[in-house]
Amino acid sequence: MSELVARTGRHQQRYEAGCRLIAGCIPFRFRYSEGSNGNKSEKIVEVLMINSTSGPGLLFPKGGWENDETVEEAAAREALEEAGVRGELMHFLGHYHFKSKTLQDEFSPEGRCRAAMFALFVKEELESWPEQSRRLRSWVTIPEAVECCRHAWMREALENGFNQWSADGMIRTMKAVSMDDASDGN
Repeated sequence: MSELVARTGRHQQRYEAGCRLIAGCIPFRFRYSEGSNGNKSEKIVEVLMINSTSGPGLLFPKGGWENDETVEEAAAREALEEAGVRGELMHFLGHYHFKSKTLQDEFSPEGRCRAAMFALFVKEELESWPEQSRRLRSWVTIPEAVECCRHAWMREALENGFNQWSADGMIRTMKAVSMDDASDGN
């Protein structure tokens, strides 16, 4: 049983201009494939995805950005709560807009959301985490992630944000994301 507890409820959620502000990440690690002679050969990037609790397909950890935390803290918290991983935020991948049918409320009656997504280099995979009874973790290659990703906006974050950063050499480019940056509508 996990001693950590997931935050629930919306009383501390951030909203702006009718959008619920979301923070999330694409957790990743490196794995080496084995060559024909048993030696390590190719370095492969794997991403960690979790099952959806509301239907088929896999997701990246994400959730509401709350008033008492930075967007980076919210992204790291969601990775811990939903996927049971800790690591280092390496790069801000961008903002992604989507509509949620299940997240409509008085502050976002149309269910509009704006997600700030980050690349998280996984350093620790916990045996016990807050949502382990509801979430299964799956390490997959990027092509597999593209294929099984439930939401188009998450696939876009993977293909356009993460893959571009990866192609640029995965240079640590993390900088503080101010409230203005996190809500600029990009």
